[in-house]
Amino acid sequence: MMARTLIKNGTVVSPTGRHEVDVLIEGETILALLERGKSDSLNITADKVIDATGKFVVPGGIDVHTHMELPFGGTNASDTFETGTTAAAWGGVTTIVDFAVQRYGENVQESLATWHKKAAGNCSIDYAFHQIIGGIDEQALADMDYLVKNEGITSFKLFMAYPGVFYSDDGQILRAMQQASNNGSTIMMHAENGIAIDVLVQQHIARGETDPKYHSYSRPSLLEGEATNRAIVLSKVAGNVPLYIVHMSASEALNALSEARHEGLNVFGETCPQYLYMTLEDHLAQPGFEGAKYVCSPPIRSKHDKHNHHADLWKGLRMNELAVVSTDHCPFCMKDQKELGIGNFSKIPNGMGSVEHRMELIYQGVVQGEITLERWVETCSTSPARMFGMYPQKGIIAPGSDADILVWDPNGKTKIGVNDKHHMNMDHSSWEGFKVDGKVDTVLSRGKVVVEKDKFTGTKGHGKYIKRGLCQYLN
Repeated sequence: MMARTLIKNGTVVSPTGRHEVDVLIEGETILALLERGKSDSLNITADKVIDATGKFVVPGGIDVHTHMELPFGGTNASDTFETGTTAAAWGGVTTIVDFAVQRYGENVQESLATWHKKAAGNCSIDYAFHQIIGGIDEQALADMDYLVKNEGITSFKLFMAYPGVFYSDDGQILRAMQQASNNGSTIMMHAENGIAIDVLVQQHIARGETDPKYHSYSRPSLLEGEATNRAIVLSKVAGNVPLYIVHMSASEALNALSEARHEGLNVFGETCPQYLYMTLEDHLAQPGFEGAKYVCSPPIRSKHDKHNHHADLWKGLRMNELAVVSTDHCPFCMKDQKELGIGNFSKIPNGMGSVEHRMELIYQGVVQGEITLERWVETCSTSPARMFGMYPQKGIIAPGSDADILVWDPNGKTKIGVNDKHHMNMDHSSWEGFKVDGKVDTVLSRGKVVVEKDKFTGTKGHGKYIKRGLCQYLN
């Protein structure tokens, strides 16, 4: 008989409410939800009992935007699939969706095989892939169909930024969208006007404006808004293809998205913790080279813009203009990595490490009254699962679903920092000194306890590759 675990006396939270029920797990899946206290009268026995009195029992977090071992700007993201998924588990995350990368001139299927090789046998939680298409040609378009049909990869990321590396022009984007329209897949878009940005970058550097803060000045929010709007127009021309705008940072972009959603288009948005909490003035503009820690694209925005980007993004999360919170986890150390950009901000590897802290940071939004507890679960777990074809296997506590569970202690406290809570493979914390009114208590991945009593009890290789279906979140 398979091992049984009973999580009792907790409050199970779903996107639609809170329920005083106990969770019975058998093997890797949830067997039943029982009225609180009923397990005794039903004579239910369990090999392990987790007492969740006073705690929330929520579906494990799903981070649908991570970059483990990503090659970028002459170096690689510092988290491997092993270190990155272990850090994720520490943060109550039980599934990641990473990006297999095809650059211009490379073969899509070969690039996917490379990513499978990096991840296989190394992950302590479940994982899936999106495919980045950096070179759209006949072969790449045919490969999109193949991946949807055979590989369980149903989302393709395109870039309007990074000319010469990942950039696609409007014609290429339209062709990829038409292909997606035929095979049912979702197009993910990095929406910034890279051609215009490159001009601004060169102009800043020519003027000797080389500090990290100029990374933000060279990528104005207007150019994110413009690219977002252009991506939406192209998706409309391609037949209302599902379009998912990644890592949104700017009110202008959100306004374009909201208008499209109001029209009933299949356009969806994600944001990340850094865009909800950080500012150019407090982070990127720190003295010396400190600001390099916070260089990511799109950039951290100014608190003195005519838009209040933070307030608008939180409102977007409340109103479901933004469906998902991810991290865009792409960590680099300061030493030998971020330092590549000393004297030239455009050479700083773009990215921050947050996979461990998303559940914590967004829960703090619940404490602050920005979103509800239910919405926390929805944006960090349920909607990501539905958006990327993993529901109800993932993203909900229900009979038959994988037993991916986070027991969250609202009375605990978390202090983030290199000498506090920090398990990512980085020599600094992107969230140094940040305090959260709540704490990861226990984490289960497919029924296996991977974090308990401030100890990691998981194992490398436990994580399985998840073949995904099509988007289940369409308007």
